[in-house]
Amino acid sequence: MSTETDSLVACTIERGVARVRLTRPDKRNALTLDTLEQLIDTARMLRRDKSLRAVVIDGEGEAFCAGLDFGTVMKQPTRVATAFVPRPWRGTNTFQEACWAWRRLPVPVIAAVHGHCLGGGLQIALAADFRIAHPDSTWSVLEGKWGIIPDMSGVRSLAELVGIETAKRLTMTAEMFSGKEAHELGLVGRLDAYPAAAALELAEELKQRSPDQLAAAKRLFNDTWTSGPRHTFARERVEQAFLLFNRNTKVAREAAFGKVAPVFGPRSR
Repeated sequence: MSTETDSLVACTIERGVARVRLTRPDKRNALTLDTLEQLIDTARMLRRDKSLRAVVIDGEGEAFCAGLDFGTVMKQPTRVATAFVPRPWRGTNTFQEACWAWRRLPVPVIAAVHGHCLGGGLQIALAADFRIAHPDSTWSVLEGKWGIIPDMSGVRSLAELVGIETAKRLTMTAEMFSGKEAHELGLVGRLDAYPAAAALELAEELKQRSPDQLAAAKRLFNDTWTSGPRHTFARERVEQAFLLFNRNTKVAREAAFGKVAPVFGPRSR
C-alpha cells in the first residue's frame, strides 16, 4: 500500500512500515505552515492504521530539515497567529503538534538524519523514539541565533534526553555540532553512514515484536518519564494486565516456544 499527502510531505507504506519524507529538497526541507499541517495530518492518518508497525521519518535531498522557513512563514502573519493558538483538547498548537503527533503514534518512530538538522528539524527528530544519524550531519538548536526559543516541543525533549544543564547550553548558545557529537551528548542513539537504510533495518527488527507490546512500552515510557514511582508502578500494572491476555501476546509466546517467526495480527488499540 502506498499513499502520498502531496509535494511537501510524502508517505509510503510497505509491509507495515511507513516512510514519511519531507519533500522540499531545494530548500533543504525547511518548514512552512503547510508542511507543519501536512505532518500533523500524516501522523493522524497513520494513527488510525492498526496494521502499521513502525514509521521512519527522513528528508529528501541533502538535508533532513534546515528548520523553519522564516522568509515564507513570516509573510503570513494571520496564519501564524492562528497556528500559534493551542487546541484545548490536545494542549498543543500547530507548531508543537507537528512534532508531538509522532509521540502520540502507538508505534515506534525512527528519525533518519543526514545533512542539516536544525531548529524545527531538530525538534521533529527529537519527537521520534529513535534517532539514527550520519556522523557528519549538522545539528543545532538554532532558534537562539534568531533571538527566539525552541517552541515545537523541543524544550521537553531536550531536557529528557540530555539533562537540564546541557539543554540550556544548547538552547542559549545555538551552537552547531555534528552527528557524532549529538551521539556523545545522547541526542542520537546510533550513527550510520546510511541512516535511512539503518532506520528501515531497525523497523524490520521491531516488527518481530508484538505491536501491542511496542505500543504499551511507548505509552509507559512517554507517560511516566517524569512521574513518581507510585504512578509508574500503577501504569505498569494496567498495561501488563491488558497484555497478559492479548491475542498478539499469545502469538509471541507460542512463536518463542516453537522457535518460529511470529505472525502478528493488527494492533488492538
